[in-house]
Amino acid sequence: MTSRTSDPPADALAERAGRLLHADAVRRCAHHLLTLTLDGDIADWKVDLGRLPATADFVAEVVRARYPQLDVPLHSRWRHFDIQGHDLWKEIVADARWKTADAAARSAFDLVITSVLLDAGAGAEWRYRDSTTNLVAARSEGLALASLRWFASGALADDRATFYRVDAGALRRVDRQTISNAFQAGSGNELLGLEGRAALLNRFGAAMESRPDLFAIADSPRPGGLFDALRARAMNGRLPATTILELVLQALGPIWQSRPSLGGVPLGDCWPHPALRGASPEDQYVPLHKLSQWLSYSLIEPLQSAGIEVYDVDQLTGLAEYRNGGLLVDMGVLEPREPGALSLSYAVASPFVVAWRALTVALLDRLAPLVVERLGVDPTLFPLARVLEGGTWAAGRLIARRTRADGGPPFKVLSDGTVF
Repeated sequence: MTSRTSDPPADALAERAGRLLHADAVRRCAHHLLTLTLDGDIADWKVDLGRLPATADFVAEVVRARYPQLDVPLHSRWRHFDIQGHDLWKEIVADARWKTADAAARSAFDLVITSVLLDAGAGAEWRYRDSTTNLVAARSEGLALASLRWFASGALADDRATFYRVDAGALRRVDRQTISNAFQAGSGNELLGLEGRAALLNRFGAAMESRPDLFAIADSPRPGGLFDALRARAMNGRLPATTILELVLQALGPIWQSRPSLGGVPLGDCWPHPALRGASPEDQYVPLHKLSQWLSYSLIEPLQSAGIEVYDVDQLTGLAEYRNGGLLVDMGVLEPREPGALSLSYAVASPFVVAWRALTVALLDRLAPLVVERLGVDPTLFPLARVLEGGTWAAGRLIARRTRADGGPPFKVLSDGTVF
């Protein structure tokens, strides 16, 4: 079947696809959907901006309760490795004694990239019981703890005698049972998305092997190779946060299954929405890149520890996930137009979910300055990433627990274990 003469050539489509793989595309499209919603042009949602001040009050209270000195770190996966007074990464650093800061950064990349890829929703029932510390953790903290112990065991290295390392070949060999064993999943302790998690790691291993320019250093491909790729892009020891995201999207694009593509370029966490009717093909899509931005935030600290200054962190966006989005629904900022809509289940690609996630990104931009104002801190020293950590994510979890017995999101999203 031949292409229509009006279809753009593949290379032009690929160039247009690239326009969606940036943080500014996420922010621009999110605010466009917010404008459409305020104008009544989005079928599923309505927005009550009058509820934002009360939401800011609540978030500010949560920040002060969690960080009385307002010394809030950046939002990242590293916070989940510090559990109930146990700084588990610090313990690994003390044991590993890497010879160089670069070697430590590569190992940190190995852990945090793998852990973030495993950070999709665990479900309300699952728990991880740590035999070393006797900690019991659930949800994102539990997934972090389980992934760290898996990493530290040597099971993710080609040579199991080599600790604190992840190799592409080892990830390609992961299967459902491997994940189940590592995460203590089974009858009575069900972990959602076992197959999806295993398949994602398999595809990540294959992607690393296909891109030695991004992942290979002196030996076999590993996630830590991305550290060297980013260091090479730093100018005078400085790197914009958006460059981290752009490289992450380029490097991880092939691992996302059943996602849209344009001109042969995988778009990742990017979905069409019927309210978008632009003339160009890329105008039909809502870029969100939640997991990739979460990962980008999480790569900042290892880069900084290796002496690379990361700047313009505020150019990344809020995360389109169910804690931030749930906060806005539970506080009444976002409300479905149809009664009973929250009692239904939705696919990730459904217009209901896509709009909810995009509106979350846009409304976080409006909410963050109100929170900073209530905290009385310098906005230049308290970027969005600190509001998220302090912050909206924790407030979303807290109000979910107050609102629903299982502490879950305000409605059910049918995820394959690779989005939230």
